[in-house]
Amino acid sequence: MPKFTHLDDKGRVRMVDVTGKNSTIRSAIAQGMISMNKDTFEKIENRDMKKGNVLETARIAGIMAAKKTAELIPMCHPLNISHAQVDFFPDQKTFSIRIVSEIRLTGKTGVEMEALTAVTVAALTIYDMCKSHDRSMKISDVVLLEKTGGKSGIYQRKASK
Repeated sequence: MPKFTHLDDKGRVRMVDVTGKNSTIRSAIAQGMISMNKDTFEKIENRDMKKGNVLETARIAGIMAAKKTAELIPMCHPLNISHAQVDFFPDQKTFSIRIVSEIRLTGKTGVEMEALTAVTVAALTIYDMCKSHDRSMKISDVVLLEKTGGKSGIYQRKASK
């Protein structure tokens, strides 16, 4: 049976001990998509949604979520994030918005979960602000694109076919 880092020798759940690890500069970039109908997309782009500026609200929510990831995911270490960015890339052809987050810190554990959480919560915020107009929105393709730092080094997602 493989050894799981979140289990002790008796099978009890624990937080991984990173005390002896060296602090390194670590970063992670994640992305996700939210698709919607044309009218919803146009209202977001024109800042015409009743609840206000959808993308700026989602940006704030994503950054806040990155900072609170340890409160949401069991055994996730609380981190002193030094950089959190959430950006949006609307696609007028597909009526979708690609959401990209980048998180950085100097520390003993990575920030992949924080980057993924930021993207997911930003997408959920867009959905929440627009659901009265379009309940058919679809959140998809939340993935880690890249991570750097730590013992495992660099990871870069290979392009999909």
